[in-house]
Amino acid sequence: MQSKDYSHTEEASWLAPTVAHAVSGTVRIPGSKSLSNRELVLSALAASESELVDLLDSRDTSLMIRALETLGTQIKQQKGITATTIIPATTDIAVSAQIDCGLAGTVMRFMPPVAALFKGEISFDGDEAARKRPMQTTIDSLRGLGVTVEDSGSGFLPFTIQSNGEVDGGYLEIDASASSQFVSGLLLAAPRFTKGLTLKHVGPKLPSLPHIDMTVECLRNRGITVTSPEENTWVVEPGVIQGKTVVIEPDLSNAGPFMAAAMVAGGTVKIEDWPEVTTQVGSEFISILSQMGANIAHDGQDLVVRSGSIRGIEIDMSKCGELVPVIAALAVLADSPTKITGISHIRGHETDRISALVHEINNIGGNAKELEDGIEIQPSDKLHGGQWTTYGDHRMATAAAIIGLAVPEITVLDINVVNKTMPEFVSLWNQMLGLSN
Repeated sequence: MQSKDYSHTEEASWLAPTVAHAVSGTVRIPGSKSLSNRELVLSALAASESELVDLLDSRDTSLMIRALETLGTQIKQQKGITATTIIPATTDIAVSAQIDCGLAGTVMRFMPPVAALFKGEISFDGDEAARKRPMQTTIDSLRGLGVTVEDSGSGFLPFTIQSNGEVDGGYLEIDASASSQFVSGLLLAAPRFTKGLTLKHVGPKLPSLPHIDMTVECLRNRGITVTSPEENTWVVEPGVIQGKTVVIEPDLSNAGPFMAAAMVAGGTVKIEDWPEVTTQVGSEFISILSQMGANIAHDGQDLVVRSGSIRGIEIDMSKCGELVPVIAALAVLADSPTKITGISHIRGHETDRISALVHEINNIGGNAKELEDGIEIQPSDKLHGGQWTTYGDHRMATAAAIIGLAVPEITVLDINVVNKTMPEFVSLWNQMLGLSN
């Protein structure tokens, strides 16, 4: 597949638009990154070809596609057609490969267990920032499954695995307190393990449980039996992963900034094709933004967000940490304090999001304080324009866009980080605001 190369874009500054009028926009959000990369993996491991409709085109999905193609998967997309065909690779040939993970957590945590099903030597590395993201659980998991891993002992990228192409499976205990992706990566490959997998999380509180629920639902939709006999334990039976046609839902986490825009600027924003039933954590925006003052209602297949006052909130976001930047941005503009807790795990996301948000908010005159597992934000009457650093993190960029609607002269440094999950962000943002591109 000739996917776009988003890996080497030059840094570009972007002056976040400030509006003095109420918005009235309709936005069609591109496909879910989380679902796209899960379905790409399952399609590559399936017994027959699959077709993915509305697959996201972004840096993270391009990295996953190239990783799977490196192992022999054929991925074809006809020009002008929204369906992508995936022809699974055969695992009975030896491979020698290097996989670039970029800064994609789904690639660095999903692909090593998949690669262990191939005979050969496969190396993993990524961006400089990726070398700071926790990987010890993946490394320990592979060794626990009998796969040879050569690394520096640091618990980070880069590392190399050597496999005979077969994984016995069985029972495995892991500490996934740093990321639910450690669980999902193992579950996705587990149907191809000889004995399947019984996986138990034995560490502290497990974050982002909805993402594991998504993984389980994707497996079951492909004909795989998955049970959870007790809390934080999953049993995946060995079985044949079915090739299927799967329609990828819009990315509800990426819908958040557009929903927030209605609250900041006033007016109405409609999100097209909001799924009636979903495992996406972005669905939590409905409840959270409603608590913060938004008026949200379904209109047929769409979701309509209408402006209201922006109220502060006290909330545990351990299950939905990736939504924090949007909530923090709204909290900067709220009329009362906000306290977000349960999010220590987002320190290991694309950047330390707690530290980054606090620094950038305070840099533009806000009043934010870093907690051990969260953020506390007080209203401020001293907000002003300035440069907003993105730290290679797409959600830092979109948080700045929200604040910029009300605070003039917010300059977002390296807006191209949005390519990670939504290359269309700026054009969709301008379209919603009625501005030209």
